Amino acid sequence: MNADSRTAPRAAPPPALWNRLAVPAGLLAAVAGAFAYVGTVDPNEPGHYPVCPLYRLTGLYCPGCGGLRSAHAFVHGDLVTALHDNAAGVAAYLGFAVLWTVWVVRAARGRVVRFEPGRAQMWAVGALLLVFTVVRNLPSGGWLHP
Repeated sequence: MNADSRTAPRAAPPPALWNRLAVPAGLLAAVAGAFAYVGTVDPNEPGHYPVCPLYRLTGLYCPGCGGLRSAHAFVHGDLVTALHDNAAGVAAYLGFAVLWTVWVVRAARGRVVRFEPGRAQMWAVGALLLVFTVVRNLPSGGWLHP
């Protein structure tokens, strides 16, 4: 047995910075493209986008109703209208921005990037969306109607 066979194998070098940032950059490009499209094609004009099936069948607003109008207003810098059209959507945009930023910073530093929400977090998000949906469909929740 020679001396070289007793040494521990060397760990593979970490991936290059571009390889670590390729997926977050691709996701950002896709999201920016979607927002650019919605910012260009006005959802307030009829015929550009389909009507929500739940709203069409029941007259009730789902948590996503007004989301395209909210994104359109957000792209144009009208935060008040964006919040009026879909407050949950604006919260989701901001949540995405925070999570994406954490992802990029961790990936750039070579750290493991994991987003694994537990059951409690998933139930909390579901409960918040359910409360949002119920309140926006109550007569007193008119301020949440898109």
